[in-house]
Amino acid sequence: MDQPKNPLHGITLEKMLTELVEQYGWERLARVVNVRCFKFDPSIKSSLSFLRKTPWARQELEAFYLQQTKRGAR
Repeated sequence: MDQPKNPLHGITLEKMLTELVEQYGWERLARVVNVRCFKFDPSIKSSLSFLRKTPWARQELEAFYLQQTKRGAR
């Protein structure tokens, strides 16, 4: 399905999370998206698993990613 107006089209959740962790670190992400997997022994693998099962947390992470993209802060 073609999604030309979707700003996240073509960006995987793993790529998004990896970029955010590299740029801001787990501590900042835990403040933005208040979830345990970002606070205690965080890893990309465990966080991806959680985000795929938890739509509200994924939406918050995506919103933060888009906000940072618009600011050119990435």
